[in-house]
Amino acid sequence: MPRITRRTFAWLAALAPASIGRAFGALWNDVGRLGGGEHELTLLYTNDFHSAFEPIPAYWLPGSPRLGGAAHLATLIDRQRAAARTTFLLDSGDMFTGTMSVLTQGEALMEMMTVMGYDAMGVGNHEFDYGWEVFERQITRVPFPVLCCNVRHLGARSRFCRPYTLLERNGVRLGVIGVMGSRAAKYTIMPSKVDGLQFTDPVEEAAACVEALRPAVDLIVVLAHQGLPGPMQTDAENDPDVQRPLDEDLAFCGAIPGIDVYIAAHSHRGLETPLVHPETGTLLVQTYGYGTRLGALHLKLRDRRVVEHRGELLKVWSDELPAHPAVAARVGHYQKIVGSQIGGDIGRASARFVRKYNTESPLGSFVADVMRERARCDVGFTNAGGLRADLPAGGLHRGHVLDALPFINTLVTLDLSGRDLRSVVEQGASLTAGMVQVSGLRAVYDLARPIGSRVLDLRVGDRPVEDDRRYRVATNSFLAEGGDRYESLRNGRELARDALLSDCVVDHLRATGTIAPPPPGRLVPARRT
Repeated sequence: MPRITRRTFAWLAALAPASIGRAFGALWNDVGRLGGGEHELTLLYTNDFHSAFEPIPAYWLPGSPRLGGAAHLATLIDRQRAAARTTFLLDSGDMFTGTMSVLTQGEALMEMMTVMGYDAMGVGNHEFDYGWEVFERQITRVPFPVLCCNVRHLGARSRFCRPYTLLERNGVRLGVIGVMGSRAAKYTIMPSKVDGLQFTDPVEEAAACVEALRPAVDLIVVLAHQGLPGPMQTDAENDPDVQRPLDEDLAFCGAIPGIDVYIAAHSHRGLETPLVHPETGTLLVQTYGYGTRLGALHLKLRDRRVVEHRGELLKVWSDELPAHPAVAARVGHYQKIVGSQIGGDIGRASARFVRKYNTESPLGSFVADVMRERARCDVGFTNAGGLRADLPAGGLHRGHVLDALPFINTLVTLDLSGRDLRSVVEQGASLTAGMVQVSGLRAVYDLARPIGSRVLDLRVGDRPVEDDRRYRVATNSFLAEGGDRYESLRNGRELARDALLSDCVVDHLRATGTIAPPPPGRLVPARRT
C-alpha cells in the first residue's frame, strides 16, 4: 500500500477544483476505501466567538446569571471530552473582534484555541479585520488547520489557506472542509482588507472537496461562514424578531450531496436541535455565538452513514463551571499585555447604552452623534452591525469603547445627494444588515411595505430631504466602501478622513465627562390603523 504523506495532501490541495476528485479517485483505486465499520463520536463546536473572553450577564434571564467566558467554556469542553470516547472540537470562524483581539491583532484568540485543543477552524469574515497579511501570519502560529476552500491569491490563483483536512481519532476518519459564502465575503469584509485575494464560487469549490474526500473518510463536515450577518445585540438569543434565516445555508446543503454535517456561522442562528435537510439529509447545526453555548452533536455511524444523531446546545453557566486553569492563565497573560494600553476611566455613563439590531438604539444614536458633531456634518450614519458590545453604566475606560467599536474604521466625511441619502435609510429599513443608526435626521418607516419603499417621511433637521440637494454626511470607512450593502454611500464625494471611530468616541468621553443615552425618536415606525 503506498504511503500517503503530508506532501501528497499538500500537492492535491493545490490542484484546480476539477482535478482534485480525479486525482484522489486514482489514488484510492490503488489503496482501497478507508474507514467504514461502526463508530460513536461527538462533534463539539463553536462559532462567532468574537473575542468573548469574559462572561456576560444574561439580564434577560431571572437573576441575571452569567454565561460564557473562555475559561468556563474550556471546562465544559473538557467535561464533554471526558464523557465520550471520541470527540472532535471544531469552530466555524469569527473568533476575532473585541479589545483583546484588536490590541493583539488576533494573537490572543489563536493562543486560546491552541490551549483549548481545537482540531480545526473555518475562516470567518472578521478574521480579515486587520488585513489578510496579518491573518496569514496568525495561521502559521497554530498547530491546528485553518480552512477555507474558496479564497485564493489574486492572479496567482494559489490558495490562501488549506481547503480541507483529514482528522483521525480512535479509528474514526473525518474530512473537514472550510467555506466562505459569497455574500459574507462581498458585503461584510472591507475590500481594502482583502486586496490581493479573491473569493471563488463556494459551491463549486466545496463540491470538488467533497468528491475528493468521500472515498477516504467516514464523515464529511463543512465549517461554513455564510448567509446574513448575525444580529448585534446582547440579548439576541432571547429576541425571535432578530433571528436570521438560513436560506443560503439550506441552499448550499441542497446543492452538494455527500455532506454529513454542516456547522454554520455568521448568522448566529442558534439551533437547539439539528436541522435535517429534506433532500440531502445533511445535519445543520449552529450556536448563538459569543461562547455562551457549546454545541454537541452525538453521532452513531455505520459503514460511512449517520444512522443516529442527537444534538444539543449546552449553556456555559459561568457561575457554576470553574475556570479552566490553563486557559485562565493564558487569558490573564494577555490581559496584562493590553491593560497598559487601556488605562483608567476616561468618562462615565449615567445608564447602560444598549444595542438593538433592527431598531434605533441608544448606543447607535450616541455613536452617530459623535461622528456628526466631530465632522460638523448635517447627518451621521453608522451600521448596527458595527456595534459589538453595550457600554455599561458607570465608569468607562478605553477597553469598553474598543469592545463596542472594535473595527479599524475611520471617520469619513462625504458630500452626498439627498437621493443617495434616502437610499441609505431605505437600505437600513430593509433590515438586511440591521437598521442604520442615525444622527441629524428623522425617518418614519413602514416595514410592511416592499423593500426599497419603506421610508414614508425623511427629514434633515426640520426640512424634508430633497433628492438633488447636497448634504454633508459623516460615516465610517466600512460603510463608505459600500459595506453591509450601503452601496449608495459609494456615490458620495469624499471630503475628509479623520481618526479611528473608537478614538473619536474616546476623545468625546474625555471632553464630556458623563454621557446620557440620547432621547429616542429618530427612527419611527409608522402607526398602523
